[in-house]
Amino acid sequence: MKMDLVKEIKRLKKEKNAVILAHYYQVGEIQDIADYVGDSLGLSQKAAETDADIIVFAGVHFMAETAKILNPSKTVVLPDLKAGCSLADSCPPDAFEKFTKAHPDHVVITYVNCSAEIKALSDIVCTSSNALKIVNSVPKDTPIIFAPDKNLGRYIINETGRDMLLWDGSCIVHEAFSMDKLIALHKKYPDYKIIAHPESETHILNTATYIGSTSGMINYVKEHQDQKFIVATEAGILHKMQQEMPNTELVPAPAKEDNTCACSECHFMKMNTLQKLYDCLLNESPQIDVDPSIIDRALLPIERMLELSK
Repeated sequence: MKMDLVKEIKRLKKEKNAVILAHYYQVGEIQDIADYVGDSLGLSQKAAETDADIIVFAGVHFMAETAKILNPSKTVVLPDLKAGCSLADSCPPDAFEKFTKAHPDHVVITYVNCSAEIKALSDIVCTSSNALKIVNSVPKDTPIIFAPDKNLGRYIINETGRDMLLWDGSCIVHEAFSMDKLIALHKKYPDYKIIAHPESETHILNTATYIGSTSGMINYVKEHQDQKFIVATEAGILHKMQQEMPNTELVPAPAKEDNTCACSECHFMKMNTLQKLYDCLLNESPQIDVDPSIIDRALLPIERMLELSK
């Protein structure tokens, strides 16, 4: 049945001039059928340049929204409309608008993991791949609000020395790593290097040999294939890492809660399935709609990010 689904998805994709964009945290079979697999920056760049009529976004809601903002005239579909994001949910637009209005002299930089409404309240958007570059592009005497991820914000402050005002938001997946279990795992595998995503809490980052975005982590492992790694980010990244570096030994960092893989997984990312991907391409539904007035305001900060990321 799965092979039939793959065949049918490929047929529909060609018939409808569709493109499938997938995040590294998607299940392996979706990554394998996608036209492009990447992190938030790469996906935004691909969405901005595609000539497809339909964008099938295998990721979470805010990512598909970003693709729609960049392509208001195209059809953008998400396999499961309930695939949300705990980090995006931690920053309600009404509360954030009050927060920004209370600090009108601040440049507002928002991490791409937020809603279209939050992007519309921003001066510039960033991803974990380009956050340091974006922050450093702001004059040093200009105060900055950074939202919604406080852990990424603290990491940027530590790296740049900038005094930023942080919104109190976080990702439940990247805060789920257990320090005690990580220490125990490292004792079991003492020659394994820890690499971590900057959304992780500071005490996890302090253990890491390398800190970077999902694409940054993949590139780091690619450059050090003779080493062994404990990987502290959503476990879906291991699929692409293992495909590209089949002989490199990788272990996912352990989560506080015991689950089927004993690693940290985003249940929102895993809501998308091959069957749902086929259904949404067949029916061209569920579609992502963003209010035109929000698109107009949210497009500028995204375009500023893309321009600075060239």
